[in-house]
Amino acid sequence: MEHSLGSNVSQHARRGRWRQRLWWSLWSLLVVLGLALGLWQWERGEEKRDYLARLSSAPTLTAPSEMPPEGSRLTLSGEYLVDRTLFLDNRTHDGRLGVAPLTPLRGDDGRIWLVQRGFLETGTSRADPAVATPQGRVTLRGRWQAAGEGAPLFGPNHEGARLQRIQLDAWALDFAHPGWLHLEEGPGALPAWWTPSVMPPSRHVGYAVQWWGLALAALVVMIIGGRRMRRDGLPVEDSK
Repeated sequence: MEHSLGSNVSQHARRGRWRQRLWWSLWSLLVVLGLALGLWQWERGEEKRDYLARLSSAPTLTAPSEMPPEGSRLTLSGEYLVDRTLFLDNRTHDGRLGVAPLTPLRGDDGRIWLVQRGFLETGTSRADPAVATPQGRVTLRGRWQAAGEGAPLFGPNHEGARLQRIQLDAWALDFAHPGWLHLEEGPGALPAWWTPSVMPPSRHVGYAVQWWGLALAALVVMIIGGRRMRRDGLPVEDSK
């Protein structure tokens, strides 16, 4: 009888210790996760702040021969390659659905630049869009964006005249530099939908503070709950 009672007490103690280890492990994981996500958001805010600073200090250039810095204000002169226009799909502007016409420009020196011309409303129609494009020599001004990896694709990028994301190889042209001009002034300009930065740095900082606050709350719960579990387990261990 005493042996059975002692065995039950020992099993109960082991279960109590296992529950405590599980408790500390799970809440420690939540604390670490909150700290890591807060740090990531803080770093994103710093990166965004640096990016906006680079934009504000970016130079104004005219058809540069070297790769322009991100956000440079460029002036380009030449002729649109009218029949090479493609359309960046699924753009929105003032609550409307549409596309962004992407038209190559052959510069005065023969080099080719890609121009993102703005927003063209299409609604929900999936027919290939059409846009009027000026003929003859034009002078354009806008912001430069360097090509990057872009968002992941789910399916083909090129569907008819539409692109899911900008990829220069869709044109099979030798562009002057890997990137494109977001047109702000000049013939062929449409209402602007693109902005250099969607989320301000302060938003990232706010998210970081929230994550760190959750990590602190998880730490408090972990400590209080762990002490309570240990205290509740003492009478059982003392009775052995």
